[in-house]
Amino acid sequence: MTMTDPHNADQDRLKPPVGDNRTDPASTMRIFRSFHETQRTQRIARAILALFFVLLALYTVRGFLPSLIWGCIFAIASWPLYARARRRWPSRAHQIMLPIVFTLVIALIFIGPLALFALEAGREAEGVFRLLNDARRSGIPAPQWLAHLPYGRQAVESWWNDHLKEPADVSVLLGSLNIGHGVKMTQQVGSQVLHRVLLFAFAILTLFFLLKDGDSVIRQSLNVSRRAFGKRGERIALQIIASVHGSVSGLVLVGIGEGMLMGLAYLVAGAPHPFLFGVVTAVAAMVPFCAIIAIGAVALLLLINTGAMLPAVAIVLFGIAVIFLADHLVRPALIGGSTQLPFLWVLTGILGGAESWSILGLFVGPAIMAVLHMLWLNWSRARE
Repeated sequence: MTMTDPHNADQDRLKPPVGDNRTDPASTMRIFRSFHETQRTQRIARAILALFFVLLALYTVRGFLPSLIWGCIFAIASWPLYARARRRWPSRAHQIMLPIVFTLVIALIFIGPLALFALEAGREAEGVFRLLNDARRSGIPAPQWLAHLPYGRQAVESWWNDHLKEPADVSVLLGSLNIGHGVKMTQQVGSQVLHRVLLFAFAILTLFFLLKDGDSVIRQSLNVSRRAFGKRGERIALQIIASVHGSVSGLVLVGIGEGMLMGLAYLVAGAPHPFLFGVVTAVAAMVPFCAIIAIGAVALLLLINTGAMLPAVAIVLFGIAVIFLADHLVRPALIGGSTQLPFLWVLTGILGGAESWSILGLFVGPAIMAVLHMLWLNWSRARE
């Protein structure tokens, strides 16, 4: 007993019978035209069905799409170093160990500064509670640095003496705070932190599997790209990869460099917690022109704690110089050099991406602008 393919049966049914001379050319053309229309209808139906399931899958995992994109960004950024390490240690035992090691290293790069910040915040919170208790008992006297203010010294001292100097004034000020609202806000912050931790864990898990199965993922992606878009699809993919590499170098590495320089400046100037604020400055420096906020906060804390005006001004001036060189020379060269993007396109991609996609947009924005710039060059090129 043999099984027949329904598709082949349809084709046989549409074929003219062998030896039948009654079939004229017009009827033969109608038969083949009907056959091709059936094939085209089936292709359209399969495409609609595939699109439906793709959209359904995206809707199902919509909450984890940022984690998936972050995992892809981590994998693209670390793949050259991972491939070099795999060529150096080609043992089969390293097919699992190397992805685990790279995944743990990348996770520690993010977890380490956050853990340090949490520890320092816990220590500072204890000091803040102790200060509030002392303020309830004896008030908060005007600090000495108020006398060094160049403008508005009398107005600030008058407000301080009226609202913070006496214990009763401090109790009234603290009692006016809505404690219930603060508890509710704390619960919301805790829920958001737990959600972010879950998304980060999923991104790290995605990174591990992308590193472990990277060769097959690359091969399948190239096959899909060539089948769907031809050679130009592969060029777009290469442009996106180059943009991610440039963004990692221009944002992360330059931000770390700015944080290290400013951390040394904080240490020399005698600012409180120079290492911690160096990490905060590095994170803020990953967004263009945002490091000045962290630098200004450190200078203000230095002025409040020590009253030293000259070191505070020196930190601000040195920070402005570092930010200017990094954001106008180093960062555009690293990001635009890998993708041949002009400076305006780089800056628009970073700032527009950050506004539209939050932190993820720092890497997605330049990639989108790189592809758009490549398409613009292809479309605007003069053709004979």
